[in-house]
Amino acid sequence: MKTARQAARQRRHRRRLMLGTTLALTAAGVLAYLVMGAFPGRGADTVSAAGTPSATTQVRATGSAEARAAATSASPSTTGTSTPTAVASTPPARPSAKDTPRSGRTTSTTASPAGRIRPDTSYTGVATAYAAGDGNGACLFGPSDDLMIAAMNTTDYETSRACGAYVLVHAANGASVTVRITNECPLPCAPGQLDLSQQAFAKLADLRVGRLPITWQLVSPGTVGTISVRYKTGSSPYWCGIQVIGHRNPVARLEVRTSGGWRQLPRTDYNYFISADGSGCGGSIRITDLYGEQLTVSGIALRPDVVQPTQVQFARH
Repeated sequence: MKTARQAARQRRHRRRLMLGTTLALTAAGVLAYLVMGAFPGRGADTVSAAGTPSATTQVRATGSAEARAAATSASPSTTGTSTPTAVASTPPARPSAKDTPRSGRTTSTTASPAGRIRPDTSYTGVATAYAAGDGNGACLFGPSDDLMIAAMNTTDYETSRACGAYVLVHAANGASVTVRITNECPLPCAPGQLDLSQQAFAKLADLRVGRLPITWQLVSPGTVGTISVRYKTGSSPYWCGIQVIGHRNPVARLEVRTSGGWRQLPRTDYNYFISADGSGCGGSIRITDLYGEQLTVSGIALRPDVVQPTQVQFARH
């Protein structure tokens, strides 16, 4: 009997051990499952990195967008952009010097040099000769008191900016002559070329020479009178053209006095300054030479095609 009871106790003990082992294994499995759910493995990370952009990838994308915005900002042909940052950093968004109204000083500095013809500069070219008639030409000054005049090539004529300039012409043989520009020499006259009146050419060489190598430079003569002003035919309070005559130095700018202040007038290739809407016609006139000197003339009546003298002249240089 005792042996039978011991055997029964041993069987019950083994069953408890087996049950405990089973429960332990089950608990371990549940725990492992929970751990895996809370902390994904490396394999999941690898798939995620391959399938979705990582933080590093997003940073690169942002950097590329900024680079494109910077490239857009640097391009003068595109001033717009889809990102506010690029708009704020785009230089063309700021007004440029062309877009803002120029000050009086800036305008004066820009207009004072008479284009291609400048003081203290020597120019090289050739001289030819033409029959000047009474001396009138493209500058529309009218007949000349003397025929020491010349036609300037189109390049240096520069939309009549050379009109009225005095130039000293030197030939290689040592001869020289001072002439006043009253006309334009069209193509094939080359830059630097002067088409002298026959009378002026004869001071340098025989007319049969035809083409004569020369050098020339701007001068500011002493023997001139005072400036005159003329309104163009057809001028009225609603439109006018104004011309300056007898100036010692080339005229760089002409302004008229209006209710809003001084107004600069555009210059034509026939040497008149035009007020297309009549502003300032008949009022005070301010004339500036290429040296920057300004002369103000008042009391000029709005009388078309009448030469009206003044009491002023530019200084000699």
